[in-house]
Amino acid sequence: MEIEEASSCEALPLLSLNHVSLLVRSVWTSVRFYEDVLGFFLIKRPSSFNFHGAWLFNYGIGIHLLENEGLDEYDTMIEPRPINPKDNHISFQCTDVGLVKRRLEEMGMKYVTAVVEEEGIKVDQVFFHDPDGYMIEICNCDNIPVIPISSCTFKPKYGNCNKMAVTKCGLMETAMMESLSMDMMNFSF
Repeated sequence: MEIEEASSCEALPLLSLNHVSLLVRSVWTSVRFYEDVLGFFLIKRPSSFNFHGAWLFNYGIGIHLLENEGLDEYDTMIEPRPINPKDNHISFQCTDVGLVKRRLEEMGMKYVTAVVEEEGIKVDQVFFHDPDGYMIEICNCDNIPVIPISSCTFKPKYGNCNKMAVTKCGLMETAMMESLSMDMMNFSF
């Protein structure tokens, strides 16, 4: 397999997120979870696959489950991971966070909540695990508008631009990326 280097600063011609693929201990246990808890439904997957798995779809994205019964062999943790909002997770937008919490309680599922506030706007988040320990977030994240950093006033935080490493994209792009990196480190839950 040959890897081609990008020669310009143009992004790839992407359209949208298509699917998330997850290794699972039991396809059918996970299928039940994604159907019953999250509302996904099974769809046909290619019959040429010679491994056990399932494809689910809803909300414009797919979840591809790949069975790996030996998953425990690679898992160094004996106890389940704590529910940590700062861990890797898949996030779904919802219409009613309170209803989500009530339904999870009815199902006997453990969850953790968090609130993010930005300029007086609040986002309620609910985090829980699927049967294999993958973190799921349900939120009303669209309360906070999506504002590209490029539309914000850019203020380089550097006294001497000559010290910055210049990439193929140029000095200003490098300064913007370094500024973005610093801003991202300041984001918190």
